[in-house]
Amino acid sequence: MGAQVAGGPADVPTSKPSRAGRDLRSAILVGVGLGALILVSLLTVKETFIGIVAAAAAVSTWEIANAFKKAGINVALWPALIGGQAIIWLSWPLERSGMMTAFVVTVLVCMIWRFRGGSDGYLRDLSASVFTVAYIPLFAAFAAMLVVPEDGAGRAFAFIIGVVLSDVGGYAAGVFLGKHPMAPTISPKKSWEGFAGSLTAGAVGGAITVTTLLDGQWWQGALFGAVLVVTATAGDLVESLIKRDLGIKDMGTLLPGHGGLMDRMDSLLPSAVASWLLLHLFVQ
Repeated sequence: MGAQVAGGPADVPTSKPSRAGRDLRSAILVGVGLGALILVSLLTVKETFIGIVAAAAAVSTWEIANAFKKAGINVALWPALIGGQAIIWLSWPLERSGMMTAFVVTVLVCMIWRFRGGSDGYLRDLSASVFTVAYIPLFAAFAAMLVVPEDGAGRAFAFIIGVVLSDVGGYAAGVFLGKHPMAPTISPKKSWEGFAGSLTAGAVGGAITVTTLLDGQWWQGALFGAVLVVTATAGDLVESLIKRDLGIKDMGTLLPGHGGLMDRMDSLLPSAVASWLLLHLFVQ
């Protein structure tokens, strides 16, 4: 779900072969491929976008559960996977009521599922399971709900384009201008100059997409784009903290130049929540 240039918003230059610290060519090819898949889904049968969201959430859930397991934390994987699909698919016909009902039931099942492991580490494992279900399928369900309205394809485009422009703007400004680290203890490559580049690209892109695709006001689009930059950057930093805590570099190896799929979902998941909330408010 989402095509992003490697490195994320607000990157500071790093060493060769890529100043972003990744195989840039592979990252771009993968990003273009994912973007093309999303483009086709939204321009043909927009409901297939929900299938892409559901598949991405399932893979990401498996990746983060595997990462937790390496650190000795056991996520209730099957309840998280099956319940996660229910959360996303029920958000299509029933929207918030279906999504939240499935989430609550999934949490209950996770609580019972963990009984077989005894009391040792029960709260630790249950907390990780609830976190996984909330962080991935629950947040992803907001992306699925974007396509429910008649103008849903335009809403989904605004969301995806906003996050991609944030990433591209941050990467470009970070590589050429980045000097002042934003969060050196969390993600040393992020710079305030890159963040400013993200804000500029995101606000301009948001103003264009919201006015042209959704008949909104320019200031609504600029605010929309700016908020997506904040949530995308925050999401990237959150996953950096998780990986540092677990002592890993990437969540997986599925996507060349990117790492795991979860390494691309980090900025998209909180931005999906922000996108649905703001567009639900701005666009009638």
